[in-house]
Amino acid sequence: MTTALICGISGQDGSYLAQLLLERGYRVVGTSRDAQMSKFGNLLRLGIRDRVEVESMSLTDFRSVIQVLTKVEPDEIYNLGGQSSVGLSFEQPVETLASIATGTLNLLEAVRFLGGKIKLYNAGSSECFGDTSGAPADETTPFRPRSPYAVAKSAAFWEVANYREAYGLFACSGILFNHESPLRPERFVTQKIVAAACRIAGGSDEILELGNTSVQRDWGWAPEYVEGMYLMLQQDEPGDYVLATGKTSSLEEFVAAVFASLDLDWRDRVKTNPAFFRPTDIAIGRSNPAKAKRVMGWEAKYAMADVARMMAQAHRGGGD
Repeated sequence: MTTALICGISGQDGSYLAQLLLERGYRVVGTSRDAQMSKFGNLLRLGIRDRVEVESMSLTDFRSVIQVLTKVEPDEIYNLGGQSSVGLSFEQPVETLASIATGTLNLLEAVRFLGGKIKLYNAGSSECFGDTSGAPADETTPFRPRSPYAVAKSAAFWEVANYREAYGLFACSGILFNHESPLRPERFVTQKIVAAACRIAGGSDEILELGNTSVQRDWGWAPEYVEGMYLMLQQDEPGDYVLATGKTSSLEEFVAAVFASLDLDWRDRVKTNPAFFRPTDIAIGRSNPAKAKRVMGWEAKYAMADVARMMAQAHRGGGD
């Protein structure tokens, strides 16, 4: 039985990935800073908590990392840990850099120390590209990060590339564009929009306040993206891949799609609040995921309108 260690299993991607790997017959072990105290709500929501082993591990503590890897003896590691909010990274830049860049380095060094046979997936981010002036970004596009989060993810990406080249590790980074699901917490703008729209559909008279709704992003469906992560570690050679839908929409269009799926007119209930603007932001996020399709056969089936509708349906129905 193949053993997978998922760092950050309690988050959206970690939970869906655990579900996918269990379906493929894996032994799945997840980590949390304090596994005894963590509720693992997303695993419970997906009905798989009792099938997942958990271990306490701090990615920023090398001793903790090496102890868990020695105990679990994983064949594959999926590094999805670290601070995951772009907005929060402006308020917690040191924590963001440490949890992402130092955490990734500790994993790489531990894998090298243990003989380099473990395959490693690292969660990269399209935020690394920064503003490409509307040009589609692929695996060769230079990084110009515009947030502490993107700076940290860029550092982690180059750490992975360095260890792959210097020590021959099977280490990959997935450069994922925005991907959403009902498991997103409300501090992410997509879920904030969905939750407010559903309350309004239920009779609330509130006004939804958002930041810059003209920003454009490539939004996909998270359960599809974890399959891309899995496929990266099944290739003959390690490499980095952009995962995205290839279609870009504005935040305003996402808002409109969510409200329309609930038979509401968003223009009556949404206003812009400059307090939610970020110090620096990306105007347009555009992708070219051709390599993932060509090499791995991976292609997104759901686009932004589908994602908006499915999230709203799940929120109203209380399911996934």
